[in-house]
Amino acid sequence: MNGAPPPSAEPAAANRTNVAARTAIWTGVALGAAATATVAFFVVRAMWQKRAPDETSERIQSLIDEANRLIRTLEEKK
Repeated sequence: MNGAPPPSAEPAAANRTNVAARTAIWTGVALGAAATATVAFFVVRAMWQKRAPDETSERIQSLIDEANRLIRTLEEKK
C-alpha cells in the first residue's frame, strides 16, 4: 500500500484550462502589438514631410499636359 497513488483525471482538465489561458494571453499580446504597429504607421505617415516638387518635374508635367491638349485638339479636327 505504499505505492504511488492512482492517476486522476483532474490534471488533464487543469492542463486544458492552462493552455486556453496561455493562448488567450498570447492572442492579446499579438493583437496589442498589431494595434500599436498600425497606430505608429498612421502617425508616421501623417507626420511625414512631403518634398516640394522640383522645377524639372513641374516642367515635365506641364509639357505632358500641353501634349495631351494638342492631341485632343487634333482628334477633334479629324
